[in-house]
Amino acid sequence: MSSPTLDPAACSTGFTRRNFMRVAGATSMLASISGLTEAHLAFAQRPKFLKPESGIHIDANENPLGPSDSARTALAAMIPKGGRYEFPIQLDLIETFAKQQGLAPETIMAYAGSGEPLQYTVLAFTSADKPLVTADVTFEAPWWAADANGAKSIKVPLADPTGMASHDPKAILAAASNPGVIYVCNPNNPTGTLTSRKDIEAIVSGAPKDTVVLIDEAYIHLSDAEPCIDMVKDGKNVIILRTFSKLYGMAGLRLGFAIGRPDLIKKLNYFGQNSLPVTTIAAAKASLIDADLVPSRKKIIGDIRANNLAWMKSNGFACTPSDSNCYMVDVKRPGKEVIAAMAKKEIYIGRAWEAWPTHVRITVGTKAEMEAFQTAFKEVMSAPPASTANLSPAPLHERMRETPFTYLS
Repeated sequence: MSSPTLDPAACSTGFTRRNFMRVAGATSMLASISGLTEAHLAFAQRPKFLKPESGIHIDANENPLGPSDSARTALAAMIPKGGRYEFPIQLDLIETFAKQQGLAPETIMAYAGSGEPLQYTVLAFTSADKPLVTADVTFEAPWWAADANGAKSIKVPLADPTGMASHDPKAILAAASNPGVIYVCNPNNPTGTLTSRKDIEAIVSGAPKDTVVLIDEAYIHLSDAEPCIDMVKDGKNVIILRTFSKLYGMAGLRLGFAIGRPDLIKKLNYFGQNSLPVTTIAAAKASLIDADLVPSRKKIIGDIRANNLAWMKSNGFACTPSDSNCYMVDVKRPGKEVIAAMAKKEIYIGRAWEAWPTHVRITVGTKAEMEAFQTAFKEVMSAPPASTANLSPAPLHERMRETPFTYLS
């Protein structure tokens, strides 16, 4: 598939109240792309032999706590206004976040989750001669967008995979002479591991001048990692992604931000922009202004994660040192077999990555969910390895065609 030719006029849309909703016609490109989020990828790899709504789901990096009480109150109060678009409250949400971060509103665009701007960035800045460079293992959605854009994905192994499993700046910078986009997920999905601010700075400063470094901070609130939003203030060639799906517990409500220099953000507008659900906007603003929400949620999830990792270690299972709401565990057998065996016990985990075939990802659930997981996991791992190929999911590209939803429609 050839890359779209960007219309400069269509890409010059700025953030103002007059032209806020101007949309360029990129529908043909978007229609050809599977809109991949964690929901799609988790659904695609779930074994088919159980009802998908049954059991315990710790396979999609969701937050089982859901929206905060303040967000739920704000959402309910907004329902009577659900018959109108209410553009001003969307602008107010952006302005609230901008003020908190010390940014100009023109550097921020809101989307239905961070998956859309992630893929739009890859579409806007890669091409047949400008590849995508990512770590491996990491979130796969950028690879799919690059493929749809006719761009090559160059995958660089994580540094110290049996230890810190962080992005390797030297290897990433050496991977291509002219990358269109370098994607850095920090904390990384699926490992939950951190890449130091020093190493991210090395990637940003060492990248070619026309390369966009896409820094995915979907899980940043769950960690002590130093955010990179200040790089936008400094005019760096970066786009930062934030989401309300993880710590804020709004995966089903869909809201995220792309943050970057106005000239970079304008190029994403080519691929379209729409009004967001007014209830989601209300819940998001309530979450932003709740000063106790981030530290309290971070502690709850962090304590459950620490307890579960300690249990895994005490039982002889090697895991990545996560600072997020997920981690990888080495099951020392094909990961898909363990996923299938756990699903038979109505506990969904997953998924496995091709580069780490004997690892599976575990999402941190509630205390009760993780206790149930531990019991089932120990039983599965105590049993002799057995072929469960007939229960394993079909290849991902085949399962994606069966997924009954897409966020791009």
